Amino acid sequence: MLTTIKIKLLLSFLFVCFGCFSAQKPTTVTIENTIKSGIIKAEKPRIILLADSFLQLKPITVTSFSCPRSAGGIHDYYSEATYWWPDPKNPDGPYIRKDGLNNPANFDFHRQAIGDFSWAVGTLTSAYLLTGKAVYAETAVKHLKAWYVNSETIMNPNFLFAQAIKGVNTGRGIGIIDGIPFIEVTKSIQVLENSPYLSKSDSETIHNWFKTFMTWLNTHQYGNDEMNAKNNHGTWWHTQVAAYARFVGDKSILEKCRKHYVEILLPTQMAQNGSYPLEIERTKPFSYELFNLDGMATLTWLLTDSDFNGWKFSLSDGRGMQKGVDFIKPYVVDKEKWPFKKDISHWDEQPGRRPFMFFAAIIHQQPEWISIWEKCSAEFPTDESKRNMPLKNPILWLGLNKPIK
Repeated sequence: MLTTIKIKLLLSFLFVCFGCFSAQKPTTVTIENTIKSGIIKAEKPRIILLADSFLQLKPITVTSFSCPRSAGGIHDYYSEATYWWPDPKNPDGPYIRKDGLNNPANFDFHRQAIGDFSWAVGTLTSAYLLTGKAVYAETAVKHLKAWYVNSETIMNPNFLFAQAIKGVNTGRGIGIIDGIPFIEVTKSIQVLENSPYLSKSDSETIHNWFKTFMTWLNTHQYGNDEMNAKNNHGTWWHTQVAAYARFVGDKSILEKCRKHYVEILLPTQMAQNGSYPLEIERTKPFSYELFNLDGMATLTWLLTDSDFNGWKFSLSDGRGMQKGVDFIKPYVVDKEKWPFKKDISHWDEQPGRRPFMFFAAIIHQQPEWISIWEKCSAEFPTDESKRNMPLKNPILWLGLNKPIK
């Protein structure tokens, strides 16, 4: 029989062991899986409902709409500068700029078509990942082939005629930002390439389309202008190019984007407090601050590999992604605390479920950001809210290569 002393010693030993065990913190993998599970749980009902509605959507590309003011052809993307209006003093002359005020009379059908295409394909691919149902993948592939494969409906791989201004030019480098929705399209393609529903020949054709597009972005003057832009345009040019480089496997272009982020984008755009002054000085400062932070968050995620962690990288003075999300946090929790002027339009639609929120949660292992993300609206009440949320499908960013069911 155990003596009293032996019993006490045994109990002490068990207490210490149990105490050590219970004091162990959840592993990084456990936290990450919990966060990803939370995103899936929150997204699944919405994704399935949307995907079912997109099953009836016929492919619509740039060839579905034309504008007599376009200097391009039927396969060329064309849009007109959002904030440019007729001059009251010279109605038939060149347009003038009114920052933050959208001109509803400008041709915008191609931009809307790209956005709808990306949203549909991303949602259908997400639904395929969540259910394994072939119909979602097959429908997504139909849209991909319309934009990048079929000769009757294909879009030419450039943005020569984007964001044109009546009486001023036939296109501008600024228009390249209209291509942001293609980022999630490439994420969808990477999933569908691992399925039986996207043929090898179609996949190769799509890859070649993006290789040609990426060459244009890196060689044409419009691309050079955007690459060197000092505000969100420079951010999103690099985010697009990094996404396409990862998609086609161009390591040299990816390294070029990484170098530009470290040496130029981060040092010149972010203030010491983590804000982006060039965005805050706009007429819609809150919207642009969020928009640029989304771009930086996506870019650093794309730049991250075994040798470089874009999200954890910071300058010697501490400026980096953590500083950026720390700055904006109190204002997405309660935007009435925003210390700068309110946006002149669409203030009530902000902030929405931003991409930087789920990136912060997953990469920085901060579950609180998922709670914040869930409390924000997942709806898009206007075209403006859809436009300013270019990445709409977090399921595509969870690293899932095949259906979970």
